[in-house]
Amino acid sequence: MRQAPPLLIIISGPSGAGKDSVIRRMKELGVPLHFVVTMTTRPPRPGEEDGKDYIFVSEETFEKVLREGGLLENAIVYGHRYGVPKEQVKKALESGKDVVMRIDVQGARTLRRLIPEAVFIFLIPASEEELVRRLKARSTEDEEALELRLAIAREEMKSLEEFDYVVINADGRLDEAVQKIMAIITAEKCRTKPRRISFSS
Repeated sequence: MRQAPPLLIIISGPSGAGKDSVIRRMKELGVPLHFVVTMTTRPPRPGEEDGKDYIFVSEETFEKVLREGGLLENAIVYGHRYGVPKEQVKKALESGKDVVMRIDVQGARTLRRLIPEAVFIFLIPASEEELVRRLKARSTEDEEALELRLAIAREEMKSLEEFDYVVINADGRLDEAVQKIMAIITAEKCRTKPRRISFSS
């Protein structure tokens, strides 16, 4: 019987699209995928577990891993560093597991160059009004910082055509968004010419 090789699924989209919510819901549903745990220099928030929510490290450790080529992609977000551990992704793929990674739009662009055979999914809210509402609801920033975040989100929306698929994550319809992502994965598994993931050691 033909067995499709494992997939690397990149879930991206503008701030406020609901990337974290989608990943959380997929985990709750017990979807059989490897969810990449990002490395970060920021301190843990209440309730966060090291190795589960994030891999929390010092600036020195992060810099060492980066220098040794241990990160697929890295970025500075609000003064803290974030990176995708290469070995974690590689081992999961070698074990035959499909791998899911949540990443910002700029990071997705980098990975498109490095790993073009990955599946790139762009998550968006149902409308700009919904996006504004979500950012305002979760934000502790002042009006000026919020406007900057909205301006960046609007700019990121223009990146949609760089992705393979788009999924609308509408308010109150999270499970529907998850089902669409799972349908994309199922369709990819049925390709006559399957994607084969490879990247340098």
